[in-house]
Parts: sequence; structure tokens; C-alpha cells
Amino acid sequence: MEQTIDKQSELMKQVAKELAIKLTQVKNVIDLTNEGNTIPFIARYRKERTGALDEVVIRDILDRWNYLLNLEERKAEVIRIIDEQGKLTEDLAGKIENATKLQEVEDLYRPYKQKRRTKASIAKERGLEPLASWMMTFPDTGELREEARRYINEELDVHTEEDAITGAKDIIAEMVSDDAEVRKWIRFETMKHGIIESAVKDGEKDEKQVFEMYYEYEEPVGKIVPHRILALNRGEKEGILKVSVKPDIEKIITYLKQSFIKNERSPVASEVMLAIEDGYKRLIQPSIEREVRNELTEKAEEQAIHIFSENLRKLLLQPPLKGKIVLGVDPAYRTGCKLAVVDETGKVLHIDVIYPHPPVSKKDEAENKVMGIIEKYKVEMIAIGNGTASRETEEFIADTLKKLGGSDTYYLIVNEAGASVYSASDLAREEFPDLHVEERSAVSIGRRLQDPLAELVKIDPKSVGVGQYQHDVSQKKLQESLTFVVETVVNQVGVNVNTASSSLLQYVSGLSKTVANNIKKYREENGKFKNRDELKKIPRLGEKTYEQSIGFLRVVDGDEPLDRTSIHPENYPVVRRLLEKLGFSTTEIGSEKLIQRLNAVNINDMAVELEVGELTLKDIFDALKRPERDPRDDLPKPLLRKDVLKMEDLKPGMELQGTVRNVVDFGAFVDIGVKQDGLVHISKMSNQYVKHPLDVVSVGDIVTVWVNDVDVNKGRISLSMLKES
Repeated sequence: MEQTIDKQSELMKQVAKELAIKLTQVKNVIDLTNEGNTIPFIARYRKERTGALDEVVIRDILDRWNYLLNLEERKAEVIRIIDEQGKLTEDLAGKIENATKLQEVEDLYRPYKQKRRTKASIAKERGLEPLASWMMTFPDTGELREEARRYINEELDVHTEEDAITGAKDIIAEMVSDDAEVRKWIRFETMKHGIIESAVKDGEKDEKQVFEMYYEYEEPVGKIVPHRILALNRGEKEGILKVSVKPDIEKIITYLKQSFIKNERSPVASEVMLAIEDGYKRLIQPSIEREVRNELTEKAEEQAIHIFSENLRKLLLQPPLKGKIVLGVDPAYRTGCKLAVVDETGKVLHIDVIYPHPPVSKKDEAENKVMGIIEKYKVEMIAIGNGTASRETEEFIADTLKKLGGSDTYYLIVNEAGASVYSASDLAREEFPDLHVEERSAVSIGRRLQDPLAELVKIDPKSVGVGQYQHDVSQKKLQESLTFVVETVVNQVGVNVNTASSSLLQYVSGLSKTVANNIKKYREENGKFKNRDELKKIPRLGEKTYEQSIGFLRVVDGDEPLDRTSIHPENYPVVRRLLEKLGFSTTEIGSEKLIQRLNAVNINDMAVELEVGELTLKDIFDALKRPERDPRDDLPKPLLRKDVLKMEDLKPGMELQGTVRNVVDFGAFVDIGVKQDGLVHISKMSNQYVKHPLDVVSVGDIVTVWVNDVDVNKGRISLSMLKES
């Protein structure tokens, strides 16, 4: 038991060192997690114990901790198996104990692993291991064929000296292949100096010439960037490319010769060398190539998932346009543009369809209908989906707004990725049983403008259109990462328990899908929640769940003013003592008087007086100043438009403002109000060296760009964030 505690303490020290944080922070995060606390809860309400670590660092601690625990478990298993074989030495046990990666443990275990029948195992069955051992002593004298003759045995299928020598060489080849140090050196050498090559395998499968640049391509393994790895993998998977890793074979063979040939003048040296070369080319090289490709893919996947996650985070944190009546438009040609008017709370007021485009082309009728809807429902914003017929619909809406004269109505192009997925889902059918799929889509587009987070949580995060090669990465890892991002954002923003959908509620810290549905059901049957305490009546919402979730659930118009803040009920006694000291009541939170008074208080002194942590008290102060603070309110508002540009209007050097729609490894796609998003290449983002576009821009950013080049035929726009002098 004591030994286990010592080992765990060592592992915690390792995590702290790797992540450059204090040991107490690591220990407390692990302890808090073991007590059943969620990451959002630990990050928000246990700052004193973690030193105010954010959700990402807490997750990194737990990921690394779990990896090290699994590593220790595997080490113990491997040592046990080798020991049971009677082959465990002190030296080997030490090497396994000191391994820092699972790969190292597997390398050390390799020679003792139960293998399917190999050439070497067959040779051993034929009694040829002593011959191989003799050869590896590199005798000064003696004749190999003569020695081999001793092993001829018709019963064991060894008919000639050649049979015996071939079998012994197979044993030597496998022995070389199983050497952990050798594999480690070759793996490192291949990673550092190997070349990754691709050639066309079946060009006819590549109809759009997507993989043309890889038909005859090579690049150092150590320099290839993640998105090219994923592109090569996809080309290979689709049968278009043949991909391989070419190491410096000559250098590796020289290394093997120096490692194993103890006596070059020995009569067996040339045959042993042939066995070593066979061991490398037949056994090590294909295996190391797979390992190198796997490692490159793993890193590329990590990068792709990281980019997708960051893009998703920014998309979910897009500022809501609160209190606006919105007309959502789902554009189309033949089937017409579906319209949906939603009020300030997202309630559907009106559903319609117009046919402004060919083949129906009822433009005048469509104009009259849209103008009538704008005037009748006092529409302030029009949200146009960015799918098929989007730009033609934008032109039509811009022309219609001009005819309205002094109208204060603006429009915005909304990324509709995933809207069709939502519209056809069980959730959408439940929400709008009487609407057609496209009509639900128009509602979703309108609501995305009002509150992107509340609407986007209804959709599988993989379908929101801000990824890069998302179908080429581990779907399990991608799902875990994206779910973590959604949970983090939802809990940072907080949720109004009286208006939130069950889709939004299920991402709240501690709440399951079942509990989220139970909250919605209770609300429908009993009316609005009046306070946070009432949530204790919800089936399956036990004491621990209540503790984990309640700080993130807000009751805005209830009978307890503190319930509309991010303050956890466990801290209400502290808040009441604080307000009493300052001469205020809970009904005055958010008032100018209280804000001024709080600004004059010394937090450190007050924390001592109230016997509460400084970090917790600071959060309490912030919540009392801005009770319903939404972190999204501090972000720049979306770019609103009244008029439209055509691609033909663009000229090199033209200055424009645009919205970043997607960030990828090589740049960012920016919506500048024409049919096609323009690409700002990474080299055109800054005068300084840019390691990755995410260091400069994020999804949703409003950026000033200059037109570099326009190719109308190919529909390509090249932009720059650098003003050309």
C-alpha cells in the first residue's frame, strides 16, 4: 500500500514537472476528480484548491495522469508475464520500470511476446537455436557448413547444411528485430532523416484532381506538416495514392553492422550480416514504417482536432443579438426560399415561402411578401443561410431593403452548416411537428443569429462546418474533444433554466440527458422555476448533481435575486454577510451604488474578515456588479450589411471588412460579402513570423483585408491582412 502511494506521488511530481505547475495543484485536481467533481465545477468553484487553473489545464492534468497510470499498469503486466516465463532479469526489470512511453515497454516486451508461428520459431522447433547462438559468438576458426552438418535431422525437416544455416539466419534476423535498443535507434533515425514519398496509384479515381500535387511527391518526415499527412492518408485510403517512408538504409545497415558484428574476420561474419540485413528489410523496416506513419497520423490528428475545437469554441462564443425580431431565410432555387419570423425569445411568429429565383422567378411577388413581413412584424434583422442560392438571395434581400427606403433592417449571412442535420432530427420534429424540414431550417438560421450557442448545441458538433479533415481523424477522440469544448463554453456562459432546451441543459456540469429532459418536463408541467432550490425536486437530480450543476443554472425572474448570478448557493451566507457589512440587500445587486461601494473595498482584507478565499471573493464581487454577465457580450458584434458585392466588383488593393468563417493550418477563409469566401494565406497574415493562423485570427473575428487576386472562373479570391505599400 505504502509503495503504491509512493509511486502515485512520483507520478504526480512527473505531471507537475511536465505541465510546469505546482505539485499541490496536480494533487488537488486529482483528489477533486476522485471525489466526483466535474471539470467545469472544479475550474469555477474550487479555485483556491487549484490555484485558478482553467478547464484546459485541468483536463491536461487528468489526461496525463490517466496515461501514466495505464503505463504503470502495463509495466506491471509485462514484468509479470516475463517473470512467469522465468526470463526476467534485474536489468530487464529496471529497463521496463524506467520506460517513459508505452512504445518503450512494448519494445522491451517484444522478444517475450507470444508470436504466431514465424520463420524463427519454426527454426527453433527444428533445434537450430544452438547453431544461431554459435554463429553469434563469431568464432575465429571453424567452418560454418561443417558446424551446420551437425544439425541435419530428417525427422525435424532439416535435410541439408543450407537448411540448417537458413534456419539459424532466420533466428538471428528475429533476434535483431526484437532488440529494443535497435528499434528505438532506427525509429528515431527514420523520423529524423527519413523521406515520406507518394506516387499516383490510380489517377482515374481522382476525378477532380484533388490529389494532383501528391502524384509525385516527397518531403522529409521531420518537416511534413499535419494537413499534408492527412491529405496523403486520405489519398491512400481512396486508392488514388501509394505512400511510403524511405529511410537512409545504408546508414541503418552500417549501424546494425557496428552493433552486432563483433568480429569481421570470423568465417560466419558474412552470413550473419545477410541475416541482419534480412531482419531489417523483412521485419524491422515495415514495422517501423507503420509506427512512424501512425505517429505522424496521431500528431496530425491532434492538430486537426485542436483546430476544430478552437474554431468550434469561437463559433459557440459568437455574441448573441439579444432582443431582436429576426427573419430567418433558408435559400433555394426550385423549391423557393423558406422564411421564418422569430420573436426576441426565439418563438416562431410566421412561416412562409418565396420564389425570387429561376426556374419559378416570382420576384415582384417575393419582394412584396418580404416587405409586408418586415413591416408587420417589425423585423430588425434578416439572417440568410450561406448554402445554395445564398448570394442570389442576398442580392434579392439587399434590393428589397433599398425599396423600403429608410428601413433600419440589416441582414447577415449566417453559417448554416448543420442546419439541415438539425431540421431532419428527432429533436427538430419534436420541437416543430407541424413544420417541413426546410421551414425548421429557416427557424434554426434565424435563431442562430439570436443565440448561436443555444441553437448550435442541438447539432452534432462535427456538423457545424469549422473543421479540417474531420472525417480523417479518430472519431472517438474528435467527439470527446468537441464535447469538452461545448461543455466548457456552456458552463462559462451559464444557462437560463426557464428557457434552455434539454439539448443545452445536458451540457451543464453534472447533468445527464435524462436529468435535462426531467428539468424540461417539470417546467412544462409546473411552470417556471421560482428559485434554484426548486431544482432539488427534479427526479434523478441528487445532492451531488445539484452541487455540480446549480452554479451554472440561472433563475432570472425568481424570488431569490442571487439565483440569477453565477454565485454558487454554498456561498450565499458569505454574500449576505458581505452585503450586510456594506449596507445593501440582495435586491440591489447590479446597481450603480453597489458597484461603486464594491470598487472601494479591499478584497484581501474583506476575504480575511469573511473567512473566504480571495479568488472566490473576487468572483463574487464580479457577479454582484454584473449579475447576468454573459462573457459573449464583451466580444465584437457580427458584421451587419445592407448592400451586396459581386465577385466582379473586386479589384486588387480594395480594402474590405470581413468575418472569419474557418481557420485551417495554411490560413483563414474570410466572408467579405461576395459569393465565395476569400483565403488569407498564412504568409499574408502578419509582418512577423506566424507559427499557426490560430495565433492571429479566430472564427467570428471581424478583420480588415485587402484583395490580392481574383479568379472569377475558378471562384477563388486571394486576400491579405497586410496593406500593400
